[in-house]
Amino acid sequence: MDAVSGLLTTQVIPWGVAVVAVVVLVVVLIKNRKPSGAIDDAAIDDAVLEAVYLMSKAPLELREGLDQAVADKVTTRLLQLLKCIAVGITDGEGTLLSWDGEANDHYVDLVDTIGTAIRKHRREVVSHDKMPCNHRGTCRMRTAVIVPLIVEGKTDAVLIVVGRTRGKRIVHMADAVARFVGTQLEAARLEETKHQLHQAEIKALRAQISPHFVYNALNTISSLIRTDPEEARELLQDFADFTRYCFRTEGTFTTLSDELRNIDRYLTIESARYGGRLNVRLKIAPEVQSVVVPFLLIQPLVENAVKHGIANKPGGGTVTVTAQDYGTEAEISVEDDGVGMDPELLDGMRDSRSSAHIGLTGINRRMSQVFGNKYSLMVETAPGAGMKVTMRVPKFVRGVRPDMLKFAADVPAQPARRNGSTARSALPTSTPKAG
Repeated sequence: MDAVSGLLTTQVIPWGVAVVAVVVLVVVLIKNRKPSGAIDDAAIDDAVLEAVYLMSKAPLELREGLDQAVADKVTTRLLQLLKCIAVGITDGEGTLLSWDGEANDHYVDLVDTIGTAIRKHRREVVSHDKMPCNHRGTCRMRTAVIVPLIVEGKTDAVLIVVGRTRGKRIVHMADAVARFVGTQLEAARLEETKHQLHQAEIKALRAQISPHFVYNALNTISSLIRTDPEEARELLQDFADFTRYCFRTEGTFTTLSDELRNIDRYLTIESARYGGRLNVRLKIAPEVQSVVVPFLLIQPLVENAVKHGIANKPGGGTVTVTAQDYGTEAEISVEDDGVGMDPELLDGMRDSRSSAHIGLTGINRRMSQVFGNKYSLMVETAPGAGMKVTMRVPKFVRGVRPDMLKFAADVPAQPARRNGSTARSALPTSTPKAG
């Protein structure tokens, strides 16, 4: 997580520096175009506002990476910002993605220079005087600045700025804009890396779903086929829906409603297996069901409560899952009255990656990545006193949204078949456990 946080920080700082550099250069460009006595402060203010507005659009466009459609939008905005002859963008191989403005016939003349910029990882400046031109008397091009956009040591794209002057001003402006666009490409690459990390973590969570659970679930269902075929049919449907949800191929987020519905399926199957030794209480406030959480965030906590809290307690016990409104947040807790554990051993459990239990480190890391470092698990436990794990998640987070709403619509809600209620009920005042 520290590595990811560091990467995020390094992206924010260059973004601000690049925007400021571009805005300052626009102001300088306007001042240099007018005699000092004719400088219009209102015009400068308008130029600053226009520059900030135009550059503020680029991060949204570049967030998903660079393709032809995005390149078309970026070149249009940069042409408006720089007020130059033309702006072009190629891919990392030098193939043109977009060109906005005049002098597009000169792209062919720039191909070799673009290849040099990509190969040598350096900016190239080409004078119009050194290029063939059939419209030399009317062509307004004077300079072409070619800047490779380098991300992680590799040229991701090439920015081409065609200016009407031969001075250094257009070169400096092209450099500043290239730094800005390059920073956004780095941010897009980081987003893709984060997405891949989330997918890898989800795959790891799926792999940790106990094979014993699958075996025991099918064994329980098979034992009921003759004695209670209707119950066996319902459990088989629950098992199918549970596995379908856990092994879905898309989405890193889900709604709390869908996550709890899947937990309900899991607990239904485990209740059938343990019989009277496992009791379940679900207390869910309706107003938090639409809150978005990372996929499979709560499932490991419930599985731990059953496997390590109740299964090892003679006579069994109760697992309580609560989700309640907490102002701008939702508070979710998973509690069992099982065997508990020594709090001194908790740190070892947090860092565990063994199959004996699902470590809490991964859940903490996912919480911090999505919601920030202040959101982490709170664990209360003591030998013989069970365990309670509590988390709070914000109701609204920018960029966090459910990825797969269709699944919930496809699967009809199953009626409750156990003790407890899925409707909101009065929540008892909790007493912290010893230790």
